[in-house]
Amino acid sequence: MSYDVSAVRAQFPALRSGTAHFDGPGGTQTPASVVAAIGEAMSRPLSNRGSTLPGEVNADGIVREFRQAMADLLGADPGGIVFGRSATQLTYDFSRTLARTWQPGDEVVVSRLDHDANIRPWVQAAERVGAVVRWADFDPATGELPPEAVGAQITGRTRLVAVTGASNLIGTRPDITAVARLAHAAGALLYVDGVHLTAHRAVDLERLGADFLVCSPYKFFGPHHGVLAARPELLGTLRPDKLAPSTDTVPERFELGTLPYELMAGTRAAVDFIAELGTVAAGGLAGRRERLLSAYAAIASHETALRESIEKGVRDLRGVTVHSRAAERTPTLLLTFEGRDATDVYRALARSGVHAPAGSFYALEASRHLGLGESGGLRVGLSAYNDADDVERLRTGLSDFLG
Repeated sequence: MSYDVSAVRAQFPALRSGTAHFDGPGGTQTPASVVAAIGEAMSRPLSNRGSTLPGEVNADGIVREFRQAMADLLGADPGGIVFGRSATQLTYDFSRTLARTWQPGDEVVVSRLDHDANIRPWVQAAERVGAVVRWADFDPATGELPPEAVGAQITGRTRLVAVTGASNLIGTRPDITAVARLAHAAGALLYVDGVHLTAHRAVDLERLGADFLVCSPYKFFGPHHGVLAARPELLGTLRPDKLAPSTDTVPERFELGTLPYELMAGTRAAVDFIAELGTVAAGGLAGRRERLLSAYAAIASHETALRESIEKGVRDLRGVTVHSRAAERTPTLLLTFEGRDATDVYRALARSGVHAPAGSFYALEASRHLGLGESGGLRVGLSAYNDADDVERLRTGLSDFLG
């Protein structure tokens, strides 16, 4: 069974507007099944979690289903799935908690390839306790962040390494498994920003070697919030700030206040939506994790073909520079234009119903390292619902504007 993009698109009410969306890295559109799941959760009785009244049972079931769905998505233990307001909020929370164990002179390693949400929390936490920040640089000519570039910054004093699983600006996918080996050999923890990676590739927490990984369901068809995955036993060693009466169990000790059950229900539905995009091999792939692996393979093949089509079309346009060059990368392209402001290109495309935004998208250090300052460029990000017509509209829009 081939990937049926028309059937996929039919499940997204927002696509009826006619806009060609290349803004997926900033947040995808939402399928009807996710909208329905959110509405259903709020239409049924809901109370604080418990096991007696219907509202209590419903709430408890939603939380358990959410944790299991995200565990299936990330190859993790459901007991290590933490709900958060956003990936940024979770990273700030965990940076403060982890920094309590650091001493003056300890070191943390961050990379210039990362979104600022996986840089600034660690930099600020280090500053508060007198720890040293060491920077791993990517190659601006190739977009690559080799493991050895990170390893060169790791010493016997390194307590934590923070690296992206995929750049939200140029799509580069570093070899996280190799980075994990280097970090762990030095006795350091590895914190991975998986926000952009999880939207495009199957994630396996154990195989990656990440101690912590954060992602954002709204980047893969779900509601707006963040999720952190870690081993339950590791979470059990951390003591976050919390209210005195609130539970001390893991992972609940990291989740402040009453949980938004409707968002959790929507995220479970988003994971199920992705699982349905795969193909079932002979003999059947009955489990959700297996169906998700199949789905991600199908999505990657579809998105890669569209990305290659865009790259071919862009090569025919004068004065366009593509900064996404790494061998392993997501279907995300950063473009700049000789003598033209990327914001002007964005506005021209918008007038033709094509949404490809311009900026540095919080990847400030990466944009500066590329020589683009704070302005960045035009980001073209593909998602599972993009099709060949979207790509042709983008190419035509660029060609018309550039003359």
